[in-house]
Amino acid sequence: MHTNMKWLKIIRPQTLFASLCPVVTALLVVHQQGLDIHIPVGIATILCALALQILSNLINDYYDFLRGTDRKGRVGFSRALAEGIVTQQQMRNACFITLAIALLLGLYLVVMGGWVIALIGVSAILFAWLYTATNHSLSYLGIADIFVFLYYGIVAGWGTGYLQLSAHPSDVQLGAITAPLLYATAVNGLISMCVLIINNLRDIESDREAGKRTFPVRFGKRAGEIGMAVIVACMPLAAWMAFRSWIPTLVIVPALALLMAVFRAEGKQYNLCLLGAGLVNVCYTILVIGDL
Repeated sequence: MHTNMKWLKIIRPQTLFASLCPVVTALLVVHQQGLDIHIPVGIATILCALALQILSNLINDYYDFLRGTDRKGRVGFSRALAEGIVTQQQMRNACFITLAIALLLGLYLVVMGGWVIALIGVSAILFAWLYTATNHSLSYLGIADIFVFLYYGIVAGWGTGYLQLSAHPSDVQLGAITAPLLYATAVNGLISMCVLIINNLRDIESDREAGKRTFPVRFGKRAGEIGMAVIVACMPLAAWMAFRSWIPTLVIVPALALLMAVFRAEGKQYNLCLLGAGLVNVCYTILVIGDL
């Protein structure tokens, strides 16, 4: 496999809508509130969010391999270390390079937004590390869903709005747009929670063997499916609270289609559901654009 294509596959581009969409949604909310978008800060925010998620993906690949959770021929998308595509040293180097990129982008954002943005950035890196890298990793304790909702939803949304107002001061106060930002990007966070549930439903047996106590491992497959149904039901409610318009609430249509597909899925079919979850995030962002 060509080197560039190899690394493109390793960073899992199909997952990156989780970090892209909440930032774009937040920028759309800022614009909807009558504020001008600071383009350089907006672009840097998107790139930094993508770099942080790629870092999280690489760390996850590395430590799941060390723990024996990822094996050759796994049901899910193939992992580079498990398949012998790269060495451990190459994966460590990739982690450090991605971290350096995130820090450089983050430094610019901290200059524009101050200590609050520094706090968000440091906590995001810590979350990426704690997700799988320690003996008490969030994913192995089964509480990663909460942090996925926060960092791929409302933290990304609020931070983006804060940066825009810091870089482009106006008469509008942050408090005036906080509620729309939080509700709007909560939908993105809920969609990302669905991604995690689909992953956990697919890997329930291998996770149980590896001691990974996800929600489906703790309470069973049916409980995981019911949990996803509750999350899907919350999406149009949060969208309505954000925009007071029916257009963004139409996210329920692709979300329900995804839910039905998950109920029917087995084995590798869950991988298609994961791609579908990314499309739900994109559909929601398009609906928000349609409401401007």
